[in-house]
Amino acid sequence: MSDQPAKIHVDPAKAYALAEMTPYQDGAVVSRTLLQHDTGTLTVFSFDAGQALSEHTVPFHAFVQVLDGEAQIIIGGTPHNVSAGEIILMPGGISHEVKAVKRFKMLLTLFRSTSGSNSEFKDG
Repeated sequence: MSDQPAKIHVDPAKAYALAEMTPYQDGAVVSRTLLQHDTGTLTVFSFDAGQALSEHTVPFHAFVQVLDGEAQIIIGGTPHNVSAGEIILMPGGISHEVKAVKRFKMLLTLFRSTSGSNSEFKDG
């Protein structure tokens, strides 16, 4: 673990409307990093309808919290439809991709830890 301080891109002790932090842009994916550190990142994204992040794999767990709209998140080849107010875990080491069914916004919380394994995830 590094002793480097986190790069925080928001004012401390100030409330923000997450869904308003990245405007929609026609034909594009827009992102804004809120916090970046060796231990993880918080990033807000907005996707125009039909836009996507192509399939990729990272060794870290990440949560997607949908702030607005609707997306299809494919994890390990299985599609999951998610909409505003829902959250889904993308386990580290398993391929995933994100597709905007409609315009949508999400908060991505990435944990830069390789401890544990996918066997730690259980139903319920």
